Amino acid sequence: MTLMAAEPLDDVRRLELVFRCSALDPALSGVLLFDLDPRLVRPVAGLFAAILGEPGRPAARIPLGAATREEDLWTTSRLERQRDGFAFSVAPGPLMTETGPPPLAVVPDLAHLSFAGTRAAVQLVGADVVCVEQPGLRLHDRPRARWLAVCRSEDAGRVTPHLLDRFALRLAVPGLRTVPGEWPRMTSAMPEKPAFSTDEAVTRVQEILGAGAGPRRSLALARLARALATLGGHGEVTARNCDDAARLIGLRITGAPPATDRADGETPRLPPPSPPLPPSGEGTRRGARSEKNPRPADEAPLLAPGAAQGVGAAPGAPAGTPYPEDEAVALREFTPLRNPWQRRSGPAAVRGTVVGTRRARDLRDLALVRTVREAALYQRVRGHTEFTVVPADLHSNVRAPAPEHLLTLLLDHTCRGEWDWQDALTPFLQWAYTTRAALQVIEVGGAEAPNELRAESFAARGVLDPRVLAALYRAKGRATPLAHGIEQADRVLRQAFRLQGSTLAEAWLVVVTDGRGNVPLQASHTGRLHGPVAAQGVEDSLAAAAPLAALDRGRLRVAVVDAARSPYGDLPFALAEKLGATVVEGRAGHGD
Repeated sequence: MTLMAAEPLDDVRRLELVFRCSALDPALSGVLLFDLDPRLVRPVAGLFAAILGEPGRPAARIPLGAATREEDLWTTSRLERQRDGFAFSVAPGPLMTETGPPPLAVVPDLAHLSFAGTRAAVQLVGADVVCVEQPGLRLHDRPRARWLAVCRSEDAGRVTPHLLDRFALRLAVPGLRTVPGEWPRMTSAMPEKPAFSTDEAVTRVQEILGAGAGPRRSLALARLARALATLGGHGEVTARNCDDAARLIGLRITGAPPATDRADGETPRLPPPSPPLPPSGEGTRRGARSEKNPRPADEAPLLAPGAAQGVGAAPGAPAGTPYPEDEAVALREFTPLRNPWQRRSGPAAVRGTVVGTRRARDLRDLALVRTVREAALYQRVRGHTEFTVVPADLHSNVRAPAPEHLLTLLLDHTCRGEWDWQDALTPFLQWAYTTRAALQVIEVGGAEAPNELRAESFAARGVLDPRVLAALYRAKGRATPLAHGIEQADRVLRQAFRLQGSTLAEAWLVVVTDGRGNVPLQASHTGRLHGPVAAQGVEDSLAAAAPLAALDRGRLRVAVVDAARSPYGDLPFALAEKLGATVVEGRAGHGD
């Protein structure tokens, strides 16, 4: 039975072949899955680890996320018992292990991978040789780890191209609903000698990708075709292998020979996958499995089929394309592989997430575990009878810098109507992007609000967060709890100035409204109206704005974007006077 048949491959079979190609060729160490259901990340990673591993010994999995540090990746500490006592040593970390099956690094969300994880991926994925130099360890070898990353198509534009290009194998699997509980192993051993690439194959790769394709994509497709030919037991790579590789990752090809005229044995002979899990029914529905047949702990979940819909496709991007970043409209983060430069006139801040360590320059924020480990390396050399720490052993924490800039947006959706306020907000969003400012978005009057009498808010790391774009085009509702929104803005700014102190160099509060608050503050607090409203909502809005005028105006700037609606066109100006803000023209002319 040949793998590539006349009918299209399903997602499970595509995953099977891609994982086997990655296990065969270290140059294909990076596998990137687009639009995979988050509930399937763990079982899919388990299947990849089973293929990489040995019978009864799957590959070790290394989870990487937003809090991954460099110390979690490159080195590991060992305390060994010897005849004359205990000895402390440093060994290669989980990514650089030299024994056992190749480890598998699992990234559930590539768009939110930490700086340390991003730098490690750029350095290791697909690399021929890597040099690691850490205290007590120097390693020069070819990376053995395989990488499995998951990303939404709509987030592909936010990921740096340096990171995306490292993943040679890409699949769009939005329709994957279930995964077999066990993965069939190949009956034959892996080929020792890879297939030889021919001029015919190189020419076919260029025809499929076109003249504008970069060298990394051409190499990735050529290596995938070579892996398919090798798994099929062939000595040379043909044009049909290139066509199979293109179909496998979802590329559109032209001028390809039909799939039905292949000779038997020209494609890899792989065992069929395990039977899929039974469909949802009596006794097998999730949460309704009988007591006699409990679900095994490692069995993959069965997801109920839902309505057909596009998952995570960027505007204008073809469905299922392995390169959605080509059509993505989202902006990428500036210098994503480097922490932002900070301006400080005093000691380094000790707030923020720890991302690594370095040799200490003073006694502030010492990394105790790293210091003790460094001192333990040289105890025998120093010959002391007691455990001794010298100044050269001291290390301090390296922390992710706290944002120095903050943009707080208060959006009144009921004032927008047919007006596109993007032009008025663009200067503020551009400032937030160039300064890497943190965002706090407060929404009032949205049609999708859980409670229309209350304001809703969320915090974002930057303007590239997809929730920010969605908030700018929210449909308008009926109620306008403007007073509650201003109260939340006051609390957010006071908390930022109190917690970050002098670290917060500059903050902006931008209020987009027509001033027509029709929900009193008491109604927002209690969640229900208490009699007639009249002008109470407007008065509460002005009263809630007054305390903001007392905040530090050396670092806080406030702007009110006038929606220019009539009547009551003076309400935004009255609000700006209470806030001590500048009025920005939102749209020319007046109207409803």
